[in-house]
Amino acid sequence: MKKGVLLVNLGSPESPEPKDVKKYLGEFLMDERVIDVPLWARTLLVKGIILNTRPKISAKAYKKIWWENGSPLIVLSEQLQEKVQENVDFPVALAMRYGSMTIKKGLQELVDKGVDEVFLIPLYPQFAMATTETILVLAEEIRKADFPNLKITDQKPFYNNNDYITVLANSIKEDLKDKNYDHLLFSYHGIPERHIRKSDITKSHCKIDGSCCETPSKAHEFCYSHQCKEVTRLVAEKLNLEPETFSTSFQSRLGFDPWLQPYTDRTIERLGKKGVKNMAIVTPAFVSDCLETLEEIAMEGAELFHEVGGQDFTTVPCLNTNQGWVELLAKWINQWAKTPVKA
Repeated sequence: MKKGVLLVNLGSPESPEPKDVKKYLGEFLMDERVIDVPLWARTLLVKGIILNTRPKISAKAYKKIWWENGSPLIVLSEQLQEKVQENVDFPVALAMRYGSMTIKKGLQELVDKGVDEVFLIPLYPQFAMATTETILVLAEEIRKADFPNLKITDQKPFYNNNDYITVLANSIKEDLKDKNYDHLLFSYHGIPERHIRKSDITKSHCKIDGSCCETPSKAHEFCYSHQCKEVTRLVAEKLNLEPETFSTSFQSRLGFDPWLQPYTDRTIERLGKKGVKNMAIVTPAFVSDCLETLEEIAMEGAELFHEVGGQDFTTVPCLNTNQGWVELLAKWINQWAKTPVKA
């Protein structure tokens, strides 16, 4: 069997213009694993309300961070693909869950090169319905419909993988080595609390009160909240951080339903008012910088921090094309390639 690799990230509008942003948001928000309400309600909410107001607002945000050569997320993902390709002997393709760089196109690119066994790597450290799950479900649907003879193996969430934690911790340490900071905030993309409950395979463990994240359970295999907090804990251990010098928060909430807390914007405000003058912030739910890191955190977060008396606000870049990250992906790919195919 000829092997190949498909890296899959979130996606991006074709341009920062409102019409392209509207098209992208429409596809993204109509995903039943992103807004998990009945189709009629999702259609009313997305097409009747959100798409009539949000695209212009989001377009302004995208324009702030758009690069000359395109969307930062796409450009950085393409650079990652190229560097990984240099480190492995198998074809490496890139796809996005939403937008024009579809998973079907990515798989077709590999099949056209003679590939019949694919290692699919969702570029998310933690499991969530709206990230890893939606990628894997769609990929399997496409495989059955268009590539029935293709075998797909997926990379499991790697939030607690020691090599990943080491790479992440080293990248934070290197970026902050010449900077003074009083507090390191780990900000993760938020999700609705109901997503956590829906992902609880035990149907009884999740309490959304914090304590359940620290109590061993099979539910943790699919618990985004636990997995985010575990990344914080493991990285803090690697960096020998004192308990009062770091914390965890969640950003990018949408709508009025309760989302994972504490919220990042309120945490930034609280820490600034509490007297933290120099803050550093890292966003480990993302491996590539994007709108949520470059605009929401680096711009809006910094402005909020300064408004409440903060001085220095340092954002740690995502792993992007960090050499350790590239080498780790190559290591996982090569390990997969050596694993005997199950009958």
